[in-house]
Amino acid sequence: MTDRLPSALPLAALVAVSAALGLIFLWAPTEAVQGDVQRILYVHVPAAWLAYLAFAVVAVASVLVVASGPERWDRVAASAAEVGVLFTTIVLVTGSIWARPTWGVWWVWDARLTTTLVLWAVYVGYLLFRSLTPPGARRARVAAVIGIIGAIDIPIVHFAVTWWNTAHPEPTVISRAGPQLTSEMLTTLLVSLAAFALVFACLLALRVAQMSARERLDVLEAHV
Repeated sequence: MTDRLPSALPLAALVAVSAALGLIFLWAPTEAVQGDVQRILYVHVPAAWLAYLAFAVVAVASVLVVASGPERWDRVAASAAEVGVLFTTIVLVTGSIWARPTWGVWWVWDARLTTTLVLWAVYVGYLLFRSLTPPGARRARVAAVIGIIGAIDIPIVHFAVTWWNTAHPEPTVISRAGPQLTSEMLTTLLVSLAAFALVFACLLALRVAQMSARERLDVLEAHV
């Protein structure tokens, strides 16, 4: 993971987000049953997939912290956790907005929603631990353990709708029968996913670069 933000990345993210918004509001058809509220799923679903990716990055970087030392990979793990919490917050908020007109309630305690909330809480706790503990190898290693254990919830969240009877809709993209979307809806979803992926990469690279700069500044201040 580089400690510098590629100059083209923010521009690519901006272009992709603009294209995704245009497709969501101007091109994708209105869903016959749900109506316009279904459009929020073009944000909700990519945010969920990128949250999975963020916490998977935390887990992999945390394994590398334990295996090879804390410095660089600890920055990557912490940065990915922050981005993951952001995306999971988007998932929870957009899901509630979708649920209110669709289910008549903002929230239900079904398996998918509850395990997603647990995932969010674990990594909020991870960040709180880091903020309340002095920097150093001990913090990095304990945080790595939390990051690795927390990732166990990712497959539980993903497969909750197939393992248990839940109110959450069944998968409509990755399913045995193939995508259950029209070509326009699927294209819009994939473009939105690409946009979210670029935003994810941009935020992660920026946060890693900021942490690296902060650490270098702390070293300089210590020698003044």
